This record gives sequence, C-alpha cells and structure tokens, in this order.
Amino acid sequence: MESLAVFNSSLSLCSPSDDHFIPKHPRPSPTTSFPAPRIAMSKLEVRCAAQAQSAEPKPKEAKLWGGRFEESVTDAVERFTESISYDKALYKQDILGSKAHASMLAKQGLITISDRDSIHQGLSEIERRIENGEFEWRTDREDVHMNIEAALTDLIGEPAKKLHTARSRNDQVMTDFRLWCRDAIDAIGAKIKHLQVSLVKLAMENEGVIVPGYTHLQRAQPVLLQHLLVAFVEQLERDAGRLLDCRVRLNFCPLGACALAGTGLPIDRFMTSAALDFTAPMKNSIDAVSDRDFVMEFLSANAIMAIHLSRLGEEWVLWASEEFGFLTPSDKVSTGSSIMPQKKNPDPMELVRGKSARVVGDLVTLLTLCKGLPLAYNRDLQEDKEPVFDSVKTILGMLEVSAEFAQNVTFNRERIQKSLPAGHLDATTLADYLVKKAIPFRTSHDIVGRAVAVCVSKSCQLQDLSLDELRSIHPVFDKDVYEFLGVENSVKKFSSYGSTGSACVASQLGDWVTKLEITKEV
Repeated sequence: MESLAVFNSSLSLCSPSDDHFIPKHPRPSPTTSFPAPRIAMSKLEVRCAAQAQSAEPKPKEAKLWGGRFEESVTDAVERFTESISYDKALYKQDILGSKAHASMLAKQGLITISDRDSIHQGLSEIERRIENGEFEWRTDREDVHMNIEAALTDLIGEPAKKLHTARSRNDQVMTDFRLWCRDAIDAIGAKIKHLQVSLVKLAMENEGVIVPGYTHLQRAQPVLLQHLLVAFVEQLERDAGRLLDCRVRLNFCPLGACALAGTGLPIDRFMTSAALDFTAPMKNSIDAVSDRDFVMEFLSANAIMAIHLSRLGEEWVLWASEEFGFLTPSDKVSTGSSIMPQKKNPDPMELVRGKSARVVGDLVTLLTLCKGLPLAYNRDLQEDKEPVFDSVKTILGMLEVSAEFAQNVTFNRERIQKSLPAGHLDATTLADYLVKKAIPFRTSHDIVGRAVAVCVSKSCQLQDLSLDELRSIHPVFDKDVYEFLGVENSVKKFSSYGSTGSACVASQLGDWVTKLEITKEV
C-alpha cells in the first residue's frame, strides 16, 4: 500500500552542535559575547548558514484562508505549524474524498458537470505526478489538503475554487484519516494472517514434540510444542478481531460536517458516504470533526498486538540462548557481533520485543493529546497523525519479521528431550491419579509434594521411585501409577477441551488449518 510506505518527516533543523552548550567557561554576562565554537561546523550547518546569508526572501503565496489578514505569518510560525512533511501520506485518500465531494456537488447543482469533470481530471493528474515524484510539496501551503487544492487551481483555474464548497479542512481531514486508517487496518490484517499461517505450519512440522511448560519462568507441566505455538495464533486472532471491530466503528463518514455546524447548502451526505464505501454519514456534525476515539481504539488494538508479539519475541530469544538451546534460528534471521566472532544473535525478535515500546508510546501520545480538549476542533489534533503513522509502520514491520523468523527456525529436539526430566513436570498428573483414587485434591497435593521432596533428596524423578517408596508416603499407590508418570504418559492423560492432550491439540490445529485455508504438503 503506497500510502503506508513512507512516514518520515522531511523537516530539517539547522542547530548548533551539542558542544556549543557545554559550559566549559564561566557563563558570560549579558554584555559578553559567547566564546567561539571549539568544534568545526558540519557541512549541513555551513550550508544552512550560507543560505541564511545569501538567499533573498521569496514573495509569499497568499493563503487560501488569508482574506481577513493584512500580514503574512512569520517563517518560524510557518515552519512550526506545517504538517505537509508527514500528512502527505494521506494524498490518495484526500484525492478520493475530493472526487466524491465534487461528484456530489455536481449532482446537487452546486457546481456544473463541466466543473466536476475538470476537477476529476485535474485531481487524477495530480495523483499521477505525486506517484511519479513530479509533484512539488510546498511548506507554505501547510498541509496535504491545501497543497493539492492550490496545485489544482494552478492546473485548471476557476473550477478548482469551487471544490471547497460546503467543506472545511476539519471534515476533510477526518474523512481522509478514517479512509487511511481503514486501509491500514486491512493491511495489518493481511500481515496477521501471514504470521498465523507461518506459526501453524511450524506447528505442523513439529508433531509430537513435548516441551517444558513454564509458570513464573519455572518448570511447570509438559506441553506439546504445537499447543504452545497455537497459543500465539489464538492471541493474534483476537488482535485481528479488535481491529475488525475498530474498522466497523470508524467506518462512518464525517464529510459534509464542515467546520462543526454543517452547512445551509443543499448537499447530499449520504451520496458521498456511499461513494467512499462508508456505512453511513456521522449523525452529529460536532462529533464528526472533534473526536479521535477511532484513532485511540486503533492504536490500542495495535498496542495490545505489540505486547503479544513482544511475548513471542521474548519466548524465542530465551529459547535461542545457550541456557535453553531449544531453538536455532537460521543465518537468514540472525546477526553477529562486531567484537565476538562466535556470536549468533536472534536480533529480529529482540527488536520485536523492543519496538513494542514505541507502539505503546504512540497510544499514550494520542490519549494525552486528546485529554481535556474542548469541543469541537482544536489545532492540537494536527498532532494525531504521526503517532498513527508510526504505530502502523512499526506493527507492520513487527508482524512481517516475526513471520520471517517463524519460517527460518528449527527446534532442537534432542536438546529438548534431554531437558524434560528436570523439574518433576509430571507432578500434577500424579495428583490427578490420586484424585481418581478418591483422595481429596488438597490431600493429593500434599502427598505428591512429599513424593517430590523424596526425589529431591535422592536426585531422581518421580517415575524412578519404587512402588514401596511411593506406598511409604501413602498406601493408595498401586502399579498403575506408572501409567501417569513420565512426560509422555503425562501428556497422554490430558483430555479437557483446549488442553495439551494429543487429541485436543490435533483438533485445535485442524481447526486452524481449515480456517486459514492451509494446504497440507504431501
């Protein structure tokens, strides 16, 4: 999606080097000049300084809103208030919305059919120029809307001046932004499915592999590796569900709400809403231009997903360590060290873990930005774009690289198998055995705890205890107890819905193969 490709700000600042601000000398009095800098200026600073001295000021273009003003804004204000450096990412949605608006104006008799056609042709030409890198984005035109409108006026003349009839930048930007977020959600959804498919395929390749399950990062119970991998698939499905729910709520059209109060002109908001594939126009014009709850919900869904991905990242970083040794990433998804020749680091998943912080931070930025704002529109809301662009760009990258990692790892079955005896993973299954012998669970818990204590003193496993040793702890034990001991037997005993039992996991995996339309390779 081209509109999601680039979110970098083009704003350049010419500032002194950090060394200028280190107080190496006593602070000068107000009448004393600052000491000469002790570090040479960078090429960028020299160029900026030369431009400041030699460039003649260009005459400023009159603002599209400048009728009641007698003076132009200062250069500092213009630099500070521009948003074109980042909101140009909305150009496709802005052009789409303007075409729909022009069609509606023509149908309602507010502009002529000829005007509509000229506007459509001009907007198509501007879109072509943008996509071919031929369009000049101008800071003095402030934002994506005024850049496109001013360029349209340059291109087709008077008809372009009619395009903003019954429209404000307030409802225009909200329309663009809702369209952009809708497209972004669709793009993220595709990446989620790709990661789910990668995880399910990885699970299918590791049928029957038992790994230690952990709580508190301590050995707990044996689980099938497939069961663990599908747990992440389930989490991702809820992430996708949150995004789809958000998409439903954001898919209402603000266009025609104008600045805040609507308009007295005979527009048809239902026509523009349908043309842009919205569910319906937003019912309240003040609400339409003032609230950003759909953005907060979107970033909240992204933040929750980022937390899930960070947990996947942490799991695999731990498992790739020498201490665990359960997983080996291929060279394709590993990096080395600049000083330690032996290192092979799972850096992509470390960065997945780390980048979750930015996605959470983007949400916090939006929440803080919107807190306490009075109705309706406030210029503060210009700052809502960059956190959203960053969140989307980051989450798309996290999903993509997690899928790449899943496709390029192998599980070290021998190392995993050797690790299984440690930790008395079958202890809970032994307690279940006693419950089946009509021993109350709390009593069973105590009995097994004493059996584990014997094993600790003898440095052995529960299955290594003789029947006599078990009966010395409680006489209820019989020869059938050994059918419950050992990780393989333990896993076989799980049978509850959603559990790690072989049949249960096979059912879970089969459901995902069907849902994700995965073809089993012969």
